[in-house]
Amino acid sequence: MLSRTAISTATATLRPRRNPFLSPRFAALQKSFISTETRTAIDKAVASAPVVLFMKGTPETPQCGFSRAAIQILGLQGVNPQKFTAFNVLEDEELRAGIKEYSDWPTVPQLYVGKEFVGGTDIMMSMHQDGTLAKLFEDKEVLVPADGEPAAQS
Repeated sequence: MLSRTAISTATATLRPRRNPFLSPRFAALQKSFISTETRTAIDKAVASAPVVLFMKGTPETPQCGFSRAAIQILGLQGVNPQKFTAFNVLEDEELRAGIKEYSDWPTVPQLYVGKEFVGGTDIMMSMHQDGTLAKLFEDKEVLVPADGEPAAQS
């Protein structure tokens, strides 16, 4: 009869020491899970406006606190509503999963400015506080013109 120690030692030698699904080789395979159709749809969405936010809910009715904070930051910054669009990831599970892979960012909301990924709410908050978000929006000419300023041509 085998002792408990002998069984646990034998079992331990049969188990892999690392989780093979966490290896870099498997991570490279995961990149291919987004469909070509979803990637194309996200490409079009990102290009649909100078400022694009993928969020949970809509700007009028955000469905999570982080999405609400992202909308508030955009409002405080003075982003021109005519140069902004938002996509509700809760309406489409492929979009919800696909946007995370597309940007290689694990959370939603996600902000794109000028077709470039900026980050999530944490990055937006940090950039808002240090002034770099205001500078980015100014450089991309996506702010509501101040009274008396001519509107920028896009």
